Amino acid sequence: MANNVLIGNMNSTSQNHAPTASSQDVGGSGSNQQNTDSVDQQDGTNINDTDTVFDEDGDEVVGSKRAIRSPAWQHFIKFKLNDEVKARCKHCSKVLGADSKNGTKHLLAHYQRCLHKPYPDIRQSILVQEKKKLDGTTTHVSNYTFNADTSRKDLAEMIIVHEYPLSIVEHHGFRKFVGGLQPLFKVPCRNTIKDDIKRIYDYERDKTMSLLAKTKSRIAVTTDMWTSNHQKKGFMAMTAHFVDQNWNLQSRIMRFIYVPCPHTSDVLADILYTTLCDWNLDRKVSTLTVDNCTTNDAIIRILLEKLPLKSLMMNGDLFHMRCCAHILNLIVQDGLSLIKFEIERIRESVAFWSASPKREQNFVTAAEQLGIPYSKKLILDCKTRWNSTFLMLSVAISYKEVFDRVKTRDSKYTCFPTEKDWELASEICERLQLFYEVTVMFSGSKYPTANVFFPLICEIGYSLREWTKSPIEEIKMMADQMVSKFNKYWSVIHGVMGMAAILDPRYKLKFVELLFPVLYGEEKAKIEFQNLEAFVQTLFQEYVSSNASKKRKSEGFYGGSVPGSSSFGSSISSGHRVGFKKLLSDIASITRDDDESGGMSELDNYLKEKLLPKDMELDLLAWWKTNGIKYPTLQRIAKDILAIPVSTVASESAFSTSGRLVSPHRSRLHPKTLEALMCAQSWLLNEIRATCSEETEAYCRSVEFDYDVEEENTKESGTTSLDDFV
Repeated sequence: MANNVLIGNMNSTSQNHAPTASSQDVGGSGSNQQNTDSVDQQDGTNINDTDTVFDEDGDEVVGSKRAIRSPAWQHFIKFKLNDEVKARCKHCSKVLGADSKNGTKHLLAHYQRCLHKPYPDIRQSILVQEKKKLDGTTTHVSNYTFNADTSRKDLAEMIIVHEYPLSIVEHHGFRKFVGGLQPLFKVPCRNTIKDDIKRIYDYERDKTMSLLAKTKSRIAVTTDMWTSNHQKKGFMAMTAHFVDQNWNLQSRIMRFIYVPCPHTSDVLADILYTTLCDWNLDRKVSTLTVDNCTTNDAIIRILLEKLPLKSLMMNGDLFHMRCCAHILNLIVQDGLSLIKFEIERIRESVAFWSASPKREQNFVTAAEQLGIPYSKKLILDCKTRWNSTFLMLSVAISYKEVFDRVKTRDSKYTCFPTEKDWELASEICERLQLFYEVTVMFSGSKYPTANVFFPLICEIGYSLREWTKSPIEEIKMMADQMVSKFNKYWSVIHGVMGMAAILDPRYKLKFVELLFPVLYGEEKAKIEFQNLEAFVQTLFQEYVSSNASKKRKSEGFYGGSVPGSSSFGSSISSGHRVGFKKLLSDIASITRDDDESGGMSELDNYLKEKLLPKDMELDLLAWWKTNGIKYPTLQRIAKDILAIPVSTVASESAFSTSGRLVSPHRSRLHPKTLEALMCAQSWLLNEIRATCSEETEAYCRSVEFDYDVEEENTKESGTTSLDDFV
């Protein structure tokens, strides 16, 4: 028992208060050199300069010093116990014999099998070499500790974000590469990494649901259909859009769910409603943006029958939003269908000279001879992407002289365009440029799009009517067809779009009033503007009333009471005089509404204020964030309205009529695994974008095409391809 206590005391003493002995104290040699037997608490790697022995009290034994040569004493402390020399392991505190005649072989053997010994940190030695930068400055580098669980999580997130196949963990090259980086890491199998991905999905899903639950404003929902590349399975993607507490526009995918055939309106509506209820958004949703088709119209009708109308804006009148990018696509496709034969010779010429490397080289040589830089490759259009026709014509026009020169170089080239073909192509490109820019604007996801809808639609309507006056018959025919489709979908501006334009301090109501004749003509414009004015007042009053209702609920049935006083209603028994209590409630409601009637002046004051310059760059969300104190009700409306997207698709898909496709290596996965990958990717990318710069964000995108540095430099110098626009 005494020995155990002694060892415990020596443990405490040797670690926390290691004695220090000078040569003056021992042997009286007068030397100034000082020997220290200190123990490093963290890594235990300090080496004793001498073999110092301590007695039971922890005092140094005189005359016990001699040079130490064995590496064992890096890991042991020598002390004297009951007149015997002992060695205590610095890592596990085990006591072994340390008589010098027995050597240190047994000590080294214990160290090799000690379970508490520290492992050499390879990474730490690498970090020391990386401390110094090229500019001569140094950076602080923290200690690195390998964690297998963290590495597995990082591997799963890498597969999710960059869309790598799950089978990458079974590739020989990948396993060899990881083994070279960290031999201690065991690469998991495909099923294990799939389970890790599902755990990440569950965790991120809970975080996203919590974020939406904390959001006090309304949430706009968009839905879009995806198709797997090979198996032709249908998937429905549902995304929530909202403005967060910091007034940043946010979007979060909720579901990427497999929808078995048939894709009827009842089936799709049931999935949408179930998702809204599961995510607790059935009473917070503002609008549902969908593509333009009869099935979606039926879905809207079914949802309006299930959702509580009182929780929707204007009792559900604003619930249905049509995808503006899809409508633009239909308008342009209708116009291009009338002139596809007129531009056929240009299309065939592009196809001929880009059919083989030899022909393309001959074309490049002819361009160099004419002094025309070949900075843009010839592009053949795609039937499902209308913008590819625009790009094909714009590139071909820049090489008009080259086409004229090469027509005598190859006898097989017989489809060279005429002068009239080039004039028509120039006219088409000039007009499609507007639709291209508007489509890109509508498909943005980092800025509000509802407020820019009205002025851009007015510009399109004005331009189409001007095109109908063109002296070129083909342009006139195309414009007439596009005007017909334009009037079909946008003969009446959606109330949300009108309100969004008014909420822009550069436009407001006066700007909208002056633009209405562009869309409707003088007579119809007056009627439509009156309808818009009535709509704005009704929506504003609805928010004023809802705000008053929230105040009454927060203050209590009688509006609360002052501490120390009693209210009139407190003397009324809760079980009697129910009718009179209701009368008091109605009177209190009317009184509060009268008191808050001045809230209408908030809208009037906003509309009377001077417009901001139309051309100024304005962060609309930041403007409403700072002006909320002045216009609290309008701020609430702006937070709900400006979160509504006018398109269901991103810009890379907005030009296509073929739909959105799931990548080939993911289309074979189980639907639940695919949903976990698609949703988790969106959630993780949102976290990355929130903490990194735009340059860093580019590294997080999935790589679809490889190119050399030379190709990258060529792109920066002006080379254009279809990928640059989509």
